[in-house]
Amino acid sequence: MINLKKFLKYRDTRPEFDKIKEAGMVGLPCIVINNGEKIIFDVKEIEGINS
Repeated sequence: MINLKKFLKYRDTRPEFDKIKEAGMVGLPCIVINNGEKIIFDVKEIEGINS
């Protein structure tokens, strides 16, 4: 439940989620890096970080 609450706080307050919410989507999957320093929605971008 704690992780869900953290996710909902990001989703409800961060501008990265605005277009996702407007489209009626939830915003999953996503990866939150360093307590919200960066939020990644695209798996290809995640793979680029590890390269």
